[in-house]
Amino acid sequence: MENSANNKLVLVTGGTGFVAIECIKQLLEKGYQVRTTLRSLKRKDEIIESLKASGILTFYNLTFIETDLLTDKNWDKAVEGCDYVLHVASPIHLEIPKDENEMIKPAVEGTLRVLKAARDAGVKRVVMTSNFGAVGYSHADKSKVITEENWTNPNEKGLSAYNKSKVMAEKAAWEFIKNEGRDLQLSVINPVGIFGPAYSAKLSSGFELLKKILDGSMKAIPNITISIVDVRDLADLHIKAMTNEAANAQRFLALSDGVMTLPDIAIFFKKQLGEQGNKISTKRLPDWVVKIAALFNSQAKALVPMLSKYRDSSNEKARKVLDWQPRSKEEALLATVESLFKYNF
Repeated sequence: MENSANNKLVLVTGGTGFVAIECIKQLLEKGYQVRTTLRSLKRKDEIIESLKASGILTFYNLTFIETDLLTDKNWDKAVEGCDYVLHVASPIHLEIPKDENEMIKPAVEGTLRVLKAARDAGVKRVVMTSNFGAVGYSHADKSKVITEENWTNPNEKGLSAYNKSKVMAEKAAWEFIKNEGRDLQLSVINPVGIFGPAYSAKLSSGFELLKKILDGSMKAIPNITISIVDVRDLADLHIKAMTNEAANAQRFLALSDGVMTLPDIAIFFKKQLGEQGNKISTKRLPDWVVKIAALFNSQAKALVPMLSKYRDSSNEKARKVLDWQPRSKEEALLATVESLFKYNF
């Protein structure tokens, strides 16, 4: 337990989420008091059960409050007395909306709602979870790696409504801090694909992708490149950005070294898993097949903008400024697989 954490209260938004659970776990282990938001208090036990599975045994430092990013209700109570806020939550959309503003508007308004409440309550710093989609989707110079200096153009052709919402929300956050933030500090974390151990059978979107490779339902693997970060390292980076003075007014890319293609991942699993990997296909799906399928299939259509996407990015800033030491992408992937088998995917 860190002495500096004693009596420090941290609000974690969206407590049922994959990243939020890991943040709560690590904050409790470090001795912080934690308050987390839920859209319904009926899901409180879901968080407690996940934390128990992660090894947390006592919960006297954890409290819950019902709030929603789409309304003002209870945000003043949520941030009351807090030293820090980890704004991890994002509005949930089970389907891609016909109008992208249905996703963008709640993301932007929800972010501003949290920042205003934090400012008015005298919170020292908000650490906001953005994503790689706000950084690297307009990077054209393949001779240079992507860094925190890069920004995705929100009008980039083929940019998904989700990634556009992330760009717009992050830009709105920095604009708010500049013009209205007063003493409130902001740090932003921009993670890539998030993998690692899960503490329940609830699957994140990244897990669904690996599940399709493992169970053989992906008969041929599209040539999509991904970057990877372990959720344990991502939570650690949030906490480092929360407490390190040098993190104020900075954004940090969160990724393990290097990239992997989905076919690379399939081959890696095939080698590592023995009999457990006997359903895995290592057949590559040509780009032209995906593009033709996209004319008739919405899932294939969603893949087309990801084909041949350049993702070579640098984690040097987080390493140097915050002494961040991420696990390898292979370790993160194997931890994901272990969870998938544990919860009988």
